[in-house]
Amino acid sequence: MLMLNVSVRQLRVFAAVARNLSFARAAEELHLTPPAVSMQVRELETAVGMQLFDRGGKRISLTTGGEYFLLHARRVLGSLKDAEDTIARLKGVRAGKVTVGMVSTAKFFLPRLLAGFLRDHPGVEIELAESNRDGLIDLLHRNEVDLAVMGTPPKDLDTRSEPFAAHPLGIVAAPEHPYAALSEVPSALLARERFLVREAGSGTRASMERYFESQRIAPVRAMELRSNETIKQAVVANLGLAFLSLHTTALEVASGLLRVLEVPGLPMVRRWQLVRLSAKLLSPPAEALRYYVLEEGEALLARLFPQLVVAAPERPSGRPSPARRT
Repeated sequence: MLMLNVSVRQLRVFAAVARNLSFARAAEELHLTPPAVSMQVRELETAVGMQLFDRGGKRISLTTGGEYFLLHARRVLGSLKDAEDTIARLKGVRAGKVTVGMVSTAKFFLPRLLAGFLRDHPGVEIELAESNRDGLIDLLHRNEVDLAVMGTPPKDLDTRSEPFAAHPLGIVAAPEHPYAALSEVPSALLARERFLVREAGSGTRASMERYFESQRIAPVRAMELRSNETIKQAVVANLGLAFLSLHTTALEVASGLLRVLEVPGLPMVRRWQLVRLSAKLLSPPAEALRYYVLEEGEALLARLFPQLVVAAPERPSGRPSPARRT
């Protein structure tokens, strides 16, 4: 009977902590405070009657009971998501809930794009889930998001991806860094520098590693940080260089706090992708949002970042591009 006291909110918090194995990262993903996340987990453990996490030192892990409970929690959350989608289809586009996942880099433009959609669809509710690329792929795999915005779609998951705007990446430095005064920086010089990098599992980190491999260089020093904002502030303080999405650095570059280095092969122009599971039948609100992003995303990014306008993916005029299976 105690299990009847378990709430959907507690299950979602528990699943987020289990996915990240970190209360702090789960709090960031759920837009909650770490104490609020800890409280939800403690209440859930009380309702279940057993400890779900081992909290030894700085790291946490699932207990055996926690691993079993996670399987059932994910089933419950998946069933609830299916129920929400069914109700949304019955209601039509006018009302319903859409869960959108995004890599952290996309937070510099996606909320504005969603705001434009909600002005036209005031009855639709949107829930945002933020994670790095690996975390977002896991959310897709668990069917916990309807649509995901990322740079590179997963190769080992049956998804459909559609490009909607160009995504330039480059190397930034503090204005006082010696390379900032050069008209062009030979890529060989980069190997001598300290780079401030995102964590493993980040799409930006993967793009950086592909660029270094293409130039046959390997910087000898690196400092790993989980946040684009933290990396930018460290670069502003001249602690090193960083390979970042130029959409995340536009404000600092415009204000003179950062310089984009002229380096061979950069900017690397990727594509922002809208991704969903191939087998997933989108609800009318989710399908309307998909169409809106594909139609309006490129124009919004051009307005927000006019200095970064580069060639965008071609698609038929007036229609979203056909989905691409990945």
